[in-house]
Amino acid sequence: MKHSYSRSSRWFGWAAGVLLLPAGAGAQQSSDAVDVVRVRPDFYMIAGAGANIAVEIGPDGIVLVDAGTDRASGEVIAALEKLSGQPIRYIINTGADADHVGGNARLSKAGRSIWATGTEPLGGAFAKSMTNGYAASVLAPEGVLRRMSAPTGKAAPFPSDAWPTESFSEKRRYVYLNHQGIEVFRQPAAHSDADSIVFFRASDVIAAGDIIDATKFPVLDLENGGSIQGEIEALNHVIELSVRPIPFPFQDDAGTYIIPGHGRAYDLSDVVEYRDMIVTIRDIVQDMIERGMTLEQIMAADPAKAYERHYGSNSNDFIQAVYKSLTRKK
Repeated sequence: MKHSYSRSSRWFGWAAGVLLLPAGAGAQQSSDAVDVVRVRPDFYMIAGAGANIAVEIGPDGIVLVDAGTDRASGEVIAALEKLSGQPIRYIINTGADADHVGGNARLSKAGRSIWATGTEPLGGAFAKSMTNGYAASVLAPEGVLRRMSAPTGKAAPFPSDAWPTESFSEKRRYVYLNHQGIEVFRQPAAHSDADSIVFFRASDVIAAGDIIDATKFPVLDLENGGSIQGEIEALNHVIELSVRPIPFPFQDDAGTYIIPGHGRAYDLSDVVEYRDMIVTIRDIVQDMIERGMTLEQIMAADPAKAYERHYGSNSNDFIQAVYKSLTRKK
């Protein structure tokens, strides 16, 4: 199913919960639940494939942000073929969770490396080996590669053909495709230590991965470097990159759209509200800690109660993670 997204329809989608938020979003969905939402003339969001997939289409080919689950890959490929006859050129991973990277192998092999655009691919055998046989490139921070692979002698959680073929450790990496700059910003210690956000400058769309989950409180993967302060800083970065459609606030297709890891598309106001909710809960929990309350007492006080109507499915896990993040030794 295909939808078009405008600023006026955003409010209906939020109220009715049907336009942009497929049933069960946030959990792995069956492949027949893939839903295509048009965000810009050449920009789409595929929902229902595990995590949301951002799709940018242009003369150089298709750029994807995240790949969904391996199980949903067939439906994702079919949806992309309906949107464009262009090949997938790049897959950019915002994190290392299976619902974001599980489809890397199949989607990249369904595409074609940018280095193999002509009749004679560049780089010969070396380039072929580095691109998994001229498959589409998979770009991600080094933390994603580290989490998907494994030290020598240990079994990797993902097959090698799903690993990033291009990784980076600097704060920002960019590519220029389809007549626009695409910036990938590493966000250390947010949802995890392997997060990034992807900013499509001409399209004015940001793919935020699991830094934003429109269906529940954010998941802080403390064991893999996540933290409440890093989560807030990452949201602040999204806010800094985003703009409102001022002086025409009700103009359709204006202002920055933000694609979360799960759930409906956001605009700047939504992200500010989401950030403020998290900051409020962080401050309440911090105050309770400073007053000597135990985790059990804090849980009983339910500091997230005001927000549970919209995000309540994992409130207990979120409060525990906030408490542990604020009290762990630095």
